Amino acid sequence: MTETGPRPTESVWDYPRPPRVEPSERHVRVIVDGVVVADSKRAVRVLETSHPPAWYVPPEDVRTDLLHPTSRHTICEFKGQAGYFDISAGGRDRRDAAWTYARPLPGYEALAGYVSFYPGRVDEAWVDDHRVTPQEGDFYGGWITPEITGPFKGGPGTRGW
Repeated sequence: MTETGPRPTESVWDYPRPPRVEPSERHVRVIVDGVVVADSKRAVRVLETSHPPAWYVPPEDVRTDLLHPTSRHTICEFKGQAGYFDISAGGRDRRDAAWTYARPLPGYEALAGYVSFYPGRVDEAWVDDHRVTPQEGDFYGGWITPEITGPFKGGPGTRGW
């Protein structure tokens, strides 16, 4: 199997809860207004029951000069407090389009300082040669690629799952 070849199907219902952090050598890219904001083969992905994976990119592989902290913070019962960033690229700002866990809770230290992106708030998100489909809804930031199957939490009527 090549890097861009067919991959085994993964059901999000086989992912664990609490979530698992998994290193990956797949090629992850994020593009805003023609500007490559993130480009990595050292990302990690978080796998959690009912959610497409969220990809987290090491800060060394992110144009952090384009990220601007916002006042938004959320709490994940597993990972801790997330802080958010606007992305300024190509003369446009993308509000709360990325987030990070500066001091994640025990068990999630691998995420410290890594940056994740909402694929629906950037122009393009890619895993290898696959353009990502954003997870439905405005809270979760899952990345749907051809091998990921649902149904997925996030859309209308799924909040109570």
